[in-house]
Amino acid sequence: MDFVRKNPGLMLLIVFVLGLVIGLVVLGWGLFPLEFTDTNPDYLSQTYKDNYARAVADAYSFDHNTQKVQQAFTGWAGVEAFCDLATRTTDPAEAQRLNAAVAVVNNVGCDLSAVAPTDGQPETTAADEEGGSSVFKIFLGILLVVLVLAIFYLYNRRKEIMASHSASGSSMPDMAPIASEEDAAKTTPIASVDTTYVYGDDRFEYSFPIENEHQEFLGDCGIAIAESLGSDSPKNVAAFELWLFDKNDIRTCTKVLMSEHAIYDEGVKVKLATKGTNQLLAREGETLVLETISLILNAVVTEIEYGTDAGLPPESYFQRFSVKFHVWQKEGEYEPDIEGRVEELQKGHAADEPMDDTLDF
Repeated sequence: MDFVRKNPGLMLLIVFVLGLVIGLVVLGWGLFPLEFTDTNPDYLSQTYKDNYARAVADAYSFDHNTQKVQQAFTGWAGVEAFCDLATRTTDPAEAQRLNAAVAVVNNVGCDLSAVAPTDGQPETTAADEEGGSSVFKIFLGILLVVLVLAIFYLYNRRKEIMASHSASGSSMPDMAPIASEEDAAKTTPIASVDTTYVYGDDRFEYSFPIENEHQEFLGDCGIAIAESLGSDSPKNVAAFELWLFDKNDIRTCTKVLMSEHAIYDEGVKVKLATKGTNQLLAREGETLVLETISLILNAVVTEIEYGTDAGLPPESYFQRFSVKFHVWQKEGEYEPDIEGRVEELQKGHAADEPMDDTLDF
């Protein structure tokens, strides 16, 4: 089901081809083939056309019933068929009978001067040879068109994905910014703590309160599962959400760390858009910075191990994921900046600009 969700266009093409094969080949040709009834001899193969012409000519030579002959020629190119057989037959008597039947219709008969004796077998015309394979050729043509459309779709899809990731001048997703030494020098260390996710922990969510040296509550930070692939249990976790809450700031700063596969999956990225626009590729050894009015959090990814389930794309979900948090408090006294943040929100809405972070009132 996860493959269907991530590749709707490809699945549509697959379903179309399967429907075409089942409808045309299985049902149309196999179970419920087209049957002709009460049709004229034009739809017969050359062999049966010849048999029909011989039967009419033989009947006329026996009873000389011109009315029956005229009825036999009605509604199709009978004159051409009779004369064609008359020029191909090796039996002069049969040629005369066919000519006599044609003379009833056109009062002239056939031009038998160009009769060329053959080995007695009727010639197979190019039209007859093509008739038997025309439907098959049409079917192959449709399959070829579908294949070309599928290749065109996949090619354009790949170009769109590559273009979306190279818009900033790089073919890979940007790394998270790292706190500068100058920023670190302006802050005071508060705490350091680490945590590890292990595959199978479907309720993984780690958070801890941030307090100063006087045990005053400043906020909290943590990590939790943001998205998983499919509906399997245990979950195939493909993204984690990091957050930093500051009691002096009305918004919660968030970042989403994604697997190598998920960062290129537009479906996953759209679902995670509700958690913020800071979607980053998780890389071992990388430091991510979350900053609020009075706090700075550096989250260091210390270990990444991907799962190896053969049923899922490579590097799509995490087997182990470890991160270490370092928190600093900025120097100075801070009051809740509610008024300033409200003005910022009002300006953002007025400019119709989406906010990057999730609001937490």
